[in-house]
This record gives sequence, C-alpha cells and structure tokens, in this order.
Amino acid sequence: MSAKSIFAGVLCLLLAPAAWAGLNIQHWSTPQGARVYFVENHDLPMLDVNVDFSAGSARDHKANSGLANLTRHVMGLGAGAYTERDIAEKLADVGAVLSGRMDADRAGFSLRTLSGPAERGQAIALLEAILHTPRFDAAILEREKARVIAGIEEAATKPESIGEKAFQAALYGEHPYALDESGEVASVRTLTRDDLAGFHRAHYRAKNMVISLMGDISRQEAEAMAAGLAGGLPPGEAPLPIPPVSMAERGGERVIPHHATQSHLFMGLPGLKREDPDYFPLHVGNYILGGGGFDSRLTEAIRQKKGLAYSVYSYFMPLEQHGPFRIGLQTRRDATRQAVDTARAELALYLAEGPSEAELAQAKNNLIGGFPLRIDSNKKILEYLAVIGFYRLPLDWLDTYSAKVAAVSRDDILRAFRARVRPDAMMTVIVGGQLEGQAK
Repeated sequence: MSAKSIFAGVLCLLLAPAAWAGLNIQHWSTPQGARVYFVENHDLPMLDVNVDFSAGSARDHKANSGLANLTRHVMGLGAGAYTERDIAEKLADVGAVLSGRMDADRAGFSLRTLSGPAERGQAIALLEAILHTPRFDAAILEREKARVIAGIEEAATKPESIGEKAFQAALYGEHPYALDESGEVASVRTLTRDDLAGFHRAHYRAKNMVISLMGDISRQEAEAMAAGLAGGLPPGEAPLPIPPVSMAERGGERVIPHHATQSHLFMGLPGLKREDPDYFPLHVGNYILGGGGFDSRLTEAIRQKKGLAYSVYSYFMPLEQHGPFRIGLQTRRDATRQAVDTARAELALYLAEGPSEAELAQAKNNLIGGFPLRIDSNKKILEYLAVIGFYRLPLDWLDTYSAKVAAVSRDDILRAFRARVRPDAMMTVIVGGQLEGQAK
C-alpha cells in the first residue's frame, strides 16, 4: 500500500469519532402511514430531502417494461399549477436542486435546498406538486418516449450495455429483476398517459413512501414537512413484496458476437438480500476478492500477474430479493478464455482457502479507515438514511458499521461465501470475445 494510502487511512481513523458522534436518527410515521427518518443538523443552512417508493423497475411486467422509469421521470416535467418550465425556473430562483432515483426496487426524488423558510417553502411546494398531482402531459410524454427509445437503440450497439442486459436475463429469467429499467422499444412505444397515471395511483401512496430528511430544521418542522409530502397522495396499501428469486442449480456460458476490440466479461449469480445476516462477512470478503481495487486478489491475478485486463472487479448488490454477485472485466479478444479461466480459478481458490489473516487485517483497516469519508456530508448521510429507511435496517447501522466490520473472521467469510457463491451455478456472459471450441 502506498504512503499516500497509509496517510489517508490514519487521517480517517483520527477523524472517525467526530464523524460518528451525535448522529441521532429520529424515526416516526406520518398520520397517512409514510415512514420518516430524520437527522437534525444546524451546521449549514441546508436541507436535504429524499422520498422513495417501492416503485422501481421490478414493478413492471414484460409487456409494459419501462413504465416505472417513464412514470417517475415525467412526474417531474409538469405538475399541478406548474409547467415544466415553471418547475425549472422556480427551483433555480431559490438555488434548489431536484434529482430522481430509479433502480429495481426504488423510485423517488431527492431535493437539496437552502433551509430558510422562503427558499425551502418554495422548493417543498414544488416537490409536493410533483408527488401529488403530476400532469403527465401528452406532448411531453411523446417527447420523452422518443428520447427513451433513442437511448435504448443506442445502448443496443454498446458491448457494455448488451452484456448488462444479457447478464440480468441470464441470472433472473422470468423474474422482474431481469427487466431492463428503460424498457424495450416495443413496450415503451405502447405506453400511454393512462398507463402512467395508473402506475402513479397504484404505487405512489403514503403507505408505500419513505421520507428521509437531513439538515437545518427542527423536529417540529420536519414532522409538518413530512405530513405535507405524504398528505396529498392517493390512499391505499403498499404493494405486495417483490417475488422471491429462483436460485439456479446449474450455470451456463453465453457468447454474444460484437465487433468491439475487447471482450466484456460478466460472471455471477443471484447472491444477497439487503437484510442478509451475513452482509458484513460478504462485504469484507468481497473487498479482498475483487472490491478493493489494487488490494484485491482478482486485480493481482488478472492485471498485475498476467496483464489480461486494466480493471477487474467483483461486488454484491443487495436488493429486496437476491441481488447479483458479479465479477466483471474487459480483456483482449484473443485472451478471453485465459481471462475467464483465471477468474474462475481465483474464485475457486478463494472459496477453498479463504483470505489470509494479513489480507483480512488490511481489508478491515481500509474499510473502517475510509468509512468516515463516506459520511462526511449531509448528502452522503442522506443516502445512507434513505437505504436504512427503505429496507428497514437498524437505526444504529451507521454507528455499528465499524464494530461489525472489525468482528468479521476468516471463518465467517468462508462460511458466507461458500453458502452463496456456488461456481457450478454461476452464469457467464461474454460480449465480443471468442471462446475456444466455438464456431467463428
């Protein structure tokens, strides 16, 4: 490890107590049933707000894929008394920034505004209108459909996008996690204003809502603000949970021809739910395997020793149901088989032997030392707050992170990896490469 990295780690450890002290997460539900998570912080005259709904792409069906994404996006392009231009101008007038979020599980909005009553009042009024009374203007919808379709068609030419889509399909089959967030050209073309309005009524409900607030307001102000954000939403219960993922017993290998100069490799299987009790052993163990950059085994074996790839990585993406465990890299077309075999061999060795005590100590030091930098701003804390709220994680998750990382043992990592990473069940997708024994 470089001197620069050592210095950064020591500095992070010195700063850690200040970063962790006093992060008091307050939690309650609004009268309408929305869950609220709030951290009061008067250091800066800023307020960060996040609203999430269980309205991600996994709520789509094959015939209407892209509906969740288009609904969330068009909501912000005209609502209530505000046109698309009104929203942009009024946000700019008070220096506020509104952004959107979409993944398989969640859809929602984040708002950053000055905390003064006038500024935050105008920004929150805009967010309320977007949530409660989106216009879904027909002309804007057609424009945005054309934009989405153009994006889908462009993505279909890029090896990385082709591989992402094929990998998700290989892992999840008919499960909604296999659906592409943007949808398909044919499905997006058929979407109507009624489809978007119906999806909004079904999913943007108070009992399906998580509100996260971070910044310069009081608890009383936060309660009033949360009640206002939830108050104008349609009544009704939250949707049913996303269905469980079927775990394949046997994996497979697929090569997709492409003229790219490099092969794009995707390897993995469904691996981890958000509330999995082995989250920390897998988190620490993956840092050693492929999540720690130059500290990781995959980088050492594939880049440093054999020069097969500039970058190689692995990660777990925990979701409501089993999100993917994935190994990925790019390599020369003629080195495809060697790269695949090296990645598999390194994974097999890791599953057989686990990490060394030196690797484990280094991983813990880096993860714990770097953690304060991941919560050193209101915006970063808000991201964690949103995850804690949406997935109903313990309120002390941030406070106990370092202790739980420190408690992970070699045996914990071996047990957790062996239970969830089964080489025979892993799917491999190659875009652009030629594996030996396959027809050219």
